[in-house]
Amino acid sequence: MKQNNQIRQVVFPLLAALIWGTAFVAQDVCADVVEPMTFNAARSFIAVIVLLVIIWLFGLFRKDKPSFTAAEKKASRKTLVIGGLCCGVALAVASNFQQAGIGAGTDAGKAGFITALYIVLVPLLGLFLRKKVSLPVWIAVIIAVAALYLLCIKGEFALQTGDLLILLCAFFFAVHILIIDHFTQTVDGMKLSCAQFLVAGILSAIGALIFEHPDWSAIFSVALPILYVGVFSSGVAYTLQILAQKGSNPTVVTILLSMESVFAVISGAIILHQRMSTREYVGCVLMLIAVILAQIPLPPKKEKTAQ
Repeated sequence: MKQNNQIRQVVFPLLAALIWGTAFVAQDVCADVVEPMTFNAARSFIAVIVLLVIIWLFGLFRKDKPSFTAAEKKASRKTLVIGGLCCGVALAVASNFQQAGIGAGTDAGKAGFITALYIVLVPLLGLFLRKKVSLPVWIAVIIAVAALYLLCIKGEFALQTGDLLILLCAFFFAVHILIIDHFTQTVDGMKLSCAQFLVAGILSAIGALIFEHPDWSAIFSVALPILYVGVFSSGVAYTLQILAQKGSNPTVVTILLSMESVFAVISGAIILHQRMSTREYVGCVLMLIAVILAQIPLPPKKEKTAQ
């Protein structure tokens, strides 16, 4: 039984990372045809359908079904609505910045690594919540800045438009993670995910109708990549993450999930034949080191014994 748990705690997050990493390729393909908000509206609504099915199946086969009072159910629904709204807004902003950045010219591999900066930004934003930041995290921040420079700065000291949009996306994904961390303490994780995708889908659809020109023929022309992102990246990978984290060391799982950046570069090179310079590959390696370093906790301090 323990061996099965160990397999689940390693294989599941790696599968999720593989799906998220290869999803950057699907996003890259769609960015040439479908505008950002239209794309995110489509993927979000697909994710809602997938997650509703998963939630229904989990409820159907769950043996230990908890019983709640009417007051507890009402409070839970209220928290779920508030959490869905907060998470959905952050997710919509982050996702649309990301897709706009890819559409502006940032390739799949580089987008994956710059997005990974959110793992370093999370503890930094935690300072505003009065959470202490360890020395390894500060070192990770310095390494990440160096990596970002190698990845994004070419010639003049200026970020390309696409790189800047992806960097903004990383910031809002960090905000999104902190919001999720708050609400998952009191609501079901998959229901919260479903609610956030519904909100993100509605907001993206409204934005698409106002600022873009949705074209059904264009959407159907890239139906398979959109389905891949909607079904696998949003639905299946999220479920794998939930199953992996059950009873696991969250630091180990997060490090494995951060491998999505590596898979993004590999899939971009294999599927799209994208090539990066030696300088950019060094930046990728440094970013991965920063991501891993930011997740390694310091050993607890030993209490001084009274003499």
